[in-house]
Amino acid sequence: MKREERLNQILDLLGARGQLDVDEIVQRLEVSPATARRDLDSLAAASLLTRTHGGAVSNTVAYELPARFQKDTNDGLKAQIAKRASSMVRQDMVVGLSGGTTTKAIATELGMREDLVGEPGRTTLTVVTNAVNIAALLAVRPHIRVMVTGGVLNARSYELVGPLAQSALAKITLDLAFVGVNGLDPTIGPMVGDEMEAAINEQMIQQAEHSYLVVDSTKIGSRSFIILDREDVDGVITDDQLSGPQRAELEASGLLVINAD
Repeated sequence: MKREERLNQILDLLGARGQLDVDEIVQRLEVSPATARRDLDSLAAASLLTRTHGGAVSNTVAYELPARFQKDTNDGLKAQIAKRASSMVRQDMVVGLSGGTTTKAIATELGMREDLVGEPGRTTLTVVTNAVNIAALLAVRPHIRVMVTGGVLNARSYELVGPLAQSALAKITLDLAFVGVNGLDPTIGPMVGDEMEAAINEQMIQQAEHSYLVVDSTKIGSRSFIILDREDVDGVITDDQLSGPQRAELEASGLLVINAD
């Protein structure tokens, strides 16, 4: 198991339990006690948990959100997408993240990247989001400046929506935007289930120099309620389970398809 995967699993366990000891990490992840302690120390140094004697406790700011948004049935596929999307981000960029489980996974991946950490007190990345759970997740990262749009909270998705959110986004520029959707029909386009979220997603896409839909292969061919304008979308980032026919249909529609490695 790669180090990044171990660290993410430790955070998942900690988020579910609130506390964790070294012995449990050793048993569950099949690593040595020394490796478990080093992993906990690394996460503590990044302010993602608080070390205790023999283990760690969670930083509640990142883990108080309801459990229904903590896990996803396709979290393995989303982790692939998150890693690929994160690899496109460089220091000093301004990155937009819409709400959603896949964009939340991207935020987690960005927060784990040691190469984005600069000198103490220096901001090396700016993340703009309308999702309060993503903002909370990154709030403990001192090197990441987080800008949250205003707006009215949609309790179903943790997204801030409405004219105030749109107005805030209209006044900024983004280097990259990663936008999650509920479905992607190659013929019709990307779709979400809420008209106000759709408006915010379209605004974020318009403000970005490069914008990408982030969607796992199980949603390709699926439909939802509101169709997004895809004119300014550069491409779609998806997982390695994308079939050949799915890829061909997406490319025929004019979308660049980027598969996770």
